[in-house]
Amino acid sequence: MAQAGFVLWFTGLSGAGKTTLTEALVPQFKARGLNVEVLDGDEVRTNLSKGLGFSKEDRDTNIRRIGYVARLLARNGVASITAAISPYAEIRDEVRTAVEADGVKFVEVYVQASLDTLVARDVKGLYKKAIAGEIKQFTGVSDPYEAPLNPEVQVSSDNQTVEQSAALIVAKLEALGLLPTTAALAAKA
Repeated sequence: MAQAGFVLWFTGLSGAGKTTLTEALVPQFKARGLNVEVLDGDEVRTNLSKGLGFSKEDRDTNIRRIGYVARLLARNGVASITAAISPYAEIRDEVRTAVEADGVKFVEVYVQASLDTLVARDVKGLYKKAIAGEIKQFTGVSDPYEAPLNPEVQVSSDNQTVEQSAALIVAKLEALGLLPTTAALAAKA
């Protein structure tokens, strides 16, 4: 039987841990026999959305593009992981609706971290510059971030390790039947 694809949609502020969690999950998914592709927000901006700025319209366009590619991959049996800030609830909901209209599961993961934690982690100093007014349209400081109201999974990189957060995500995917359990894999062996 062919693998059912799905979209695992990470959202959260810059530095919250979306990419770090993705990097932790990919080997686990591959070990369970899944075909996996990652659409990282920074890489998509470089390769698929070059030339877009940071206006609301450009951000929405970027998220629509990520959602479109994720949907195509997922409906063809790929576990499609996105790691993009995706700050606006309306566009995330639009992407979810499009994905689910294709009969594909959409699992939203909100990676939460406090602004203090994000400032402390920020090796480039972007948050400090944004707080000082040197960077305009910086999500979570001078531009809004609309946290999901009902994500399938919420993790907090403030007080959970990467392993703890990844385990919560894996457990949810197993419960939804999207990821084979280790017991099911052992039974096949």
